[in-house]
Amino acid sequence: VNIGMYSQHWLQQHNPLIGFGPQKPFDIATAQKNSVYWRATENRLAGIAAFFRKIQPFHLAQAPGGAELITKDEAVMRRGKEMFADHCAQCHSSKQPPAGADEDKWFREAVMKPDFLTGNFLSDEKRYPLAKIKSNAARALGTNAKKGHVWHNFSSRTYKELPEASEIDVWNPYTGLDEKFPVKDVGPGVYRTPSLISIWTSAPFLHNNALGKFTGDPSVPGRMAAFNDAIEKLLWPAKRDGTNSIWRTSRAVNLQVARAVIPEPLQTLLKLHYDRDGYFRIGYIPKGTPVNLIANLNPDADKKDLAKLLIKLKAVLIKEKIESLNEAELTELLRQEIAPLLWKANKCPDFIEDKGHYFGTELPDADKRALIEFVKTF
Repeated sequence: VNIGMYSQHWLQQHNPLIGFGPQKPFDIATAQKNSVYWRATENRLAGIAAFFRKIQPFHLAQAPGGAELITKDEAVMRRGKEMFADHCAQCHSSKQPPAGADEDKWFREAVMKPDFLTGNFLSDEKRYPLAKIKSNAARALGTNAKKGHVWHNFSSRTYKELPEASEIDVWNPYTGLDEKFPVKDVGPGVYRTPSLISIWTSAPFLHNNALGKFTGDPSVPGRMAAFNDAIEKLLWPAKRDGTNSIWRTSRAVNLQVARAVIPEPLQTLLKLHYDRDGYFRIGYIPKGTPVNLIANLNPDADKKDLAKLLIKLKAVLIKEKIESLNEAELTELLRQEIAPLLWKANKCPDFIEDKGHYFGTELPDADKRALIEFVKTF
């Protein structure tokens, strides 16, 4: 399902640009009645389902030249299987021990069997909280699939019954400190274990494809270059970009919104002024500003916080005019006076993209290398 199948109805159910109003669920019956594109997609579902039932994992050993990229050392492969059993299989295996079994012993034995990967989805299909996974929180806090929201009819009952997250771990770029940030009116803050089937084909890793380089090369060498970079960064966190993975503006910019998409009552209320080309522009936003400091601004934040932000912003802009501040002076003033207020009014100020999933990172290097060789066989 995507919005392009019936975008007109999607746009009726919420205001994607301005917000400031509750969402309503996308209604399937309405789409079936009014959208030829929706019905055309439904008519093809049987064929799509048949395709998915037929496809099988594509292993590196089957790819041209792929077998030569996997170790032939049986001792290394055996050690890799042991490391997977001890540090990965509890989550990344659909074959699980029976109730009451010794899990460590069961996985050690199961992973050595020649059919361990046969019919194994390589995921337990369970949800785990951000506090355990520690990856970027933005998607886990999304609200579109919550009860009564736009994708209400496409999320499970159990998902909608999950409690909301209450706080997240973030790094504050304005203090340089790790902090606990309180959140409210957000999603449950969980991620479901992804499958590792054919993982050699699908780097970069993590839910946001932020861990590792994107080569854009679908060949075996291209995919393996991406895989090797991502798996190294997964198991050796010091190799990650860390704070350099934060999306930042590459130059001074402003937000520009076409007059036609701003509701008339809002234009009158705010007494908006437009440039000659018909755009309302919000800025100046300095070079190096975290993009999500602006993009994740919460319009439902504490009204006192929003009022303080607007008053302070107006004072800064007046100061710029009166004192004729240059670009460097204005940038520093905005960093000191406005950025902390934007941070406080943010819905999810978790800006580091490639963090999280630190399982196995404490292993000796030789064990990590052995684990990688086994993972190549998925």
